[in-house]
Order: sequence, then C-alpha cells, then structure tokens
Amino acid sequence: MKLTIIAYGIARDILGSNSIEYEIEDSVSHENLLENLKKTYPDFNKLTSLMIAINSEYAKKGQMISENDEVVLIPPVSGG
Repeated sequence: MKLTIIAYGIARDILGSNSIEYEIEDSVSHENLLENLKKTYPDFNKLTSLMIAINSEYAKKGQMISENDEVVLIPPVSGG
C-alpha cells in the first residue's frame, strides 16, 4: 500500500521533502512503519524521539495504519 507521509522540522530535512509517498505492506502498525522508516532513512535513529500522528491524533501502541490515513512524523521539539 502507498502512504503519504507528512514531516515537520528535522524529520522533513531527513526525508528531503515535507511529504513523501512511501510503499509499505498492508495493515502495518505505526511501530512497524517507524522501524521501516529508520531502515530506509538511518538518520532517524539519531533522534531522541520521533512521534507519529495518524489522522490528527498521536498514534497509540499497536495502532494500525490504513491506506487512506493521514500519517505525520513529529520530531522532538526544542526551544523555550
């Protein structure tokens, strides 16, 4: 299945774009997607955290991703 993944901050820099089309097996959990992204884009392993939002809500443990879901990568935020 093809997913459109939107990225912000350093995640956007790692992907080289603010959104990408990513091919993945059907019915993948957000944890599996994150592991696949870390293999494809090793710089994600350098981040202290990386959250995934699905359809405007932070992904819950074991949450599955469907083809029409909005997937957003949210990197660590710093500042004051």
